Amino acid sequence: MVFVLLWSTGFIVARYGTADSGPLTFLAIRVTIAAVILGLLSRLARESALTSREKVIQMISGLGIHGLYLGGVFVAIDLGLPSGVSALIAALHPVVTTVCGRLLLREELNVRRVWGVVLGCVGVVVVVVERGGATDSVSTGALVAMAIAVVGMSAGTLVQRQFAVSTPLLGGTAWQYLASAVVFSLGALMYENWDFSVTPQSLGALAWSVGVLSLGAILIMLWLLKRQAASQVSSLFFLTPALSTVQGALLFGEALGPLSVLGLGVALFGVWLATSTMRKASV
Repeated sequence: MVFVLLWSTGFIVARYGTADSGPLTFLAIRVTIAAVILGLLSRLARESALTSREKVIQMISGLGIHGLYLGGVFVAIDLGLPSGVSALIAALHPVVTTVCGRLLLREELNVRRVWGVVLGCVGVVVVVVERGGATDSVSTGALVAMAIAVVGMSAGTLVQRQFAVSTPLLGGTAWQYLASAVVFSLGALMYENWDFSVTPQSLGALAWSVGVLSLGAILIMLWLLKRQAASQVSSLFFLTPALSTVQGALLFGEALGPLSVLGLGVALFGVWLATSTMRKASV
């Protein structure tokens, strides 16, 4: 629950962070700082050094979890996608992860979890369909960016679960951020000319992104992946849209129509099915 609460604030931070800077520039600074801090913490904790194979796996995983996912979310919000809707679309990734986890990792998939994933997906689609009717709210570019984010998170989660269960947590995450920092820096240089304005809002968003999200939330997620199936951990993401939607309404005045409220209710029922299955499986 701590992970869900922290993760839901990421969509709000993306809105604040892109107000005074380019999305890729903001992310390049964020993950670079996080990589340095985690590298130092790994040394202080005397973690074992990663092998060459572990470093490559962590970089591949990081490009999915951080590079494609964070990049897609930030670009989509920068293009005008409401934070609550972006959280709902991002919550589709458990569908992809669950199916691929069953096919590729042979993870158990029971009836309750199937229904939970299906209903969560239906709820998300209902919201996107309604908001998609307002062309000033949802653009094609924003939806493409979110599709990339969903695929990236699913791929990175599966790689992490399959090949990196025993990898040292701090050092492994540092290598994930290092690979993402290179990609974001190249994008920021090529497309944004390092667009970052130093304001109280941008610095506050950066501090929260590094301390709470890149260090706190991500480390909790990777710790969970060491102990739960990829599909089980991914089901937690169905819980973030409700919190992000409430936060967006309070902070930015974002509102969902009646159909979207219904879709959110359906998605939350799917969350209950998926998470209740996870608790039962972990007993």
